[in-house]
Amino acid sequence: MHTRLSAKMVLGNHRSLVFFWVVLFCLCLEFGTAIDTITPSELVKDPETLSSNNGLFTLGFFSPKNSTNRYVGIWYLSDSNILWVANRNQPLKFNSSGIVTISRDGNLVVLNSENNTIWSSYVTYIASNSTAQLSDTGNLVLLDGNTGEVMWESFKHPTNVYIPNMKLSRNRITGEEVSFTSWKSTSDPSIGYFSCSLERLSAPELFLWVNGTQPYYRSGPWNGEIFIGFRPLTTGYLKGCNVSDEDDGTVYFSCDSTDQYDFRTVALSPEGLFETASWKNKKKISSDVFHGTNCNQYGVCGAFGSCDWQTSPVCSCLSGYQPKNLEEWNKKNWTSGCVRKVPLQCGSGEVRRDGFLKLEKMKVPDYLQKSASLENECTAQCLQNCSCVAYAYDTGIGCMSWFGDLIDTQKFSDGGLDLYIRIPPSELEKHSGKRTVIIAVAVSTIGVITLAICAYLSWKWTTKPTARKRKRDAIFWFNRDESTAVDRNGKKIGEQSEVELHEQLLFDTETLALATNNFDSSNKLGQGGFGPVYKGKLKDGREIAIKRLSKASGQGLEEFMNEVVVISKLQHRNLVRLLGCCREGEEKMLIYEYMLNKSLDTFIFGPPEHKLLDWGKRFSIIEGIARGLLYLHRDSRLRIIHRDLKASNILLDEDLNPKISDFGLAKIFGGRGDEANTSRVVGTYGYMAPEYAMEGIVSEKSDVFSFGVLVLEIVSGRKNTSFYNNEQFRSLVRFVWKVWNEDNIVSTIDQSICEPVNEKDIVRCVHIGLLCVQESARHRPNMATVISMLNSEIVNLPSPRQPAYIEKPDICNSLSSEECHPSHSNNIVSITDIQGR
Repeated sequence: MHTRLSAKMVLGNHRSLVFFWVVLFCLCLEFGTAIDTITPSELVKDPETLSSNNGLFTLGFFSPKNSTNRYVGIWYLSDSNILWVANRNQPLKFNSSGIVTISRDGNLVVLNSENNTIWSSYVTYIASNSTAQLSDTGNLVLLDGNTGEVMWESFKHPTNVYIPNMKLSRNRITGEEVSFTSWKSTSDPSIGYFSCSLERLSAPELFLWVNGTQPYYRSGPWNGEIFIGFRPLTTGYLKGCNVSDEDDGTVYFSCDSTDQYDFRTVALSPEGLFETASWKNKKKISSDVFHGTNCNQYGVCGAFGSCDWQTSPVCSCLSGYQPKNLEEWNKKNWTSGCVRKVPLQCGSGEVRRDGFLKLEKMKVPDYLQKSASLENECTAQCLQNCSCVAYAYDTGIGCMSWFGDLIDTQKFSDGGLDLYIRIPPSELEKHSGKRTVIIAVAVSTIGVITLAICAYLSWKWTTKPTARKRKRDAIFWFNRDESTAVDRNGKKIGEQSEVELHEQLLFDTETLALATNNFDSSNKLGQGGFGPVYKGKLKDGREIAIKRLSKASGQGLEEFMNEVVVISKLQHRNLVRLLGCCREGEEKMLIYEYMLNKSLDTFIFGPPEHKLLDWGKRFSIIEGIARGLLYLHRDSRLRIIHRDLKASNILLDEDLNPKISDFGLAKIFGGRGDEANTSRVVGTYGYMAPEYAMEGIVSEKSDVFSFGVLVLEIVSGRKNTSFYNNEQFRSLVRFVWKVWNEDNIVSTIDQSICEPVNEKDIVRCVHIGLLCVQESARHRPNMATVISMLNSEIVNLPSPRQPAYIEKPDICNSLSSEECHPSHSNNIVSITDIQGR
């Protein structure tokens, strides 16, 4: 009896154990399906999250930086990589607990703490037992509970980020589109000012819009591999992308992941810039911002105008055309465009026929009409139609023709297409005549060059050893304390410790002594921490400025060599030009082009000179400095941070054009990185960005901060340092911020330029200056955006945040008394004012 009872008990225990495991297994299954799924009985409540099956994507609640509002979003790996936002225009307040669930009508909804719907998928016909699932591609889909059909998906309602497998689209029949729109600011995901969509469906292009109606940028048509209006630098990011045309009339643009990356994104920033990021093995391996040139703005040069960012001015009329409004054109207001000088002959009965002029490496105009004709048929096809004004050909597109105004034409340095514009016979003859002259000159030149080469080889054979020794002396040796930099193509720069200069860049002390009357004090232009600067005149009549390294200076050798390396590789109309250098024994000198009007500080701070700069000249100076910085940061072969931008380092030529000078402290930036750390903090107090002065973090935004201070100085006519003895303000930045918040900004404007007609533009510049000196580097605009702001391409400026106050007393607390001292730069020279230990 006892044995049987025990057997029953054992059997009962086994049944209980089996039942337990079955229940646990079912619970695990239910839990497993709930990892990436929301059902009518399951919800996600702040701060809970929902993860995709592969664990890469998360749906949850987040707050943007510097905001307490709560939003429902999808992110990749961490909530610093937000891909999509549900309630972007209806945030949850900080103390309001949000819920994501399936509503009674089957829609995916976000509810606040009062159970009010603040966002919904708004599907009209759907089963009440629908489910939402976060897929392994990052797409949030709403599935009909009865059929499993996808009724709604986040990929068709993007916010500001494009990711692989998402499709930008437009239906040519219904007009229905999938596009994405920028955030209003980095702390506000609501709908911003910029949007990106697919347009011109016969030859699809990507368009960037301002306020949804005004074209801001276009990519040029797709040719099966790239958008042909992209600059060559950006075309590599189109690998894995394609444009397809479906039977229902929908045109799609989509990109797949590639072997090079596991995941990549393209975000549209609040400033209208494309920001890319890529990950490999769950690590971010690259990030970049596509800073356009000032030619990127749609139609900046008007009808029949062409833009070339490497020339000044950037706009010119196409051959055979002239400015429609010459007065406005000369003021750099090019919107009225150009008109023909001479009418076309087509249809006039003239015997002589129109012809075509070939323009190479062009971004083709907007509003093209294409045909499947062969390349050799394009010319005849255009000539047969008197309304045809230009044509081009691409193997992936075919013949492209234009029948109206040529809008948004741009000259590239590389890439682009050959554009053939129609011109009358008289214009065609002018260009034919030019070609004849060019050929004759070329033949003559070849003969002269041949003789010159022979003479040179003869001289080289008989040259004395001292000449060869002088050439060997052209190699300068020094060690850089910074890490090796690379140029934009990934080529290493500065990895060797020698700098080789051409002989024509080398001057001897005898020549320079003769040019300055033995460095007579009457020729002295100024004095700085580096040493004195002299005016000189060479035998050929050229006037020069000579910066002479002081023998008593404890600093300067590295700055001297750094400036030789940096500025010898740069060329821009807003950068001072290095003519050469001299290093003989203990003498170290740099030779520059002479600037007749000396430096900017002489004009804006010194009466009566400041009255010579009216607002038009001051704005032109601000714009020129901005273009020079953009060249250093983005457009030069090297990527350079100046680190000592201030009024005394801006020289003015005879036409008062600004030239950025003094590259002794400049840093060559490596690769595609955005910032770097340095243990050697150098610069001028009052102009140094806080993250640089306090933490040694240097980036483009360091120069942007200095530029902002400089803008405020130019507008006010007051030095930033002139407030140091004022206990209330202590800096110009503090003072401007106070009157800005009091809506009394006019009180800061230099009275010599404060006229009602200029007031609006001046206040806008103050606004831009304050945006540049914001405390957080990521809130400051880059120089490309600054130029767009200055040119009013960006109409609505964001509100400035609290500026940074990095002033002499703040920095001196952490430095010794010997390290904290101002340098006195009267004219061209400035060197380290503060150097951290």
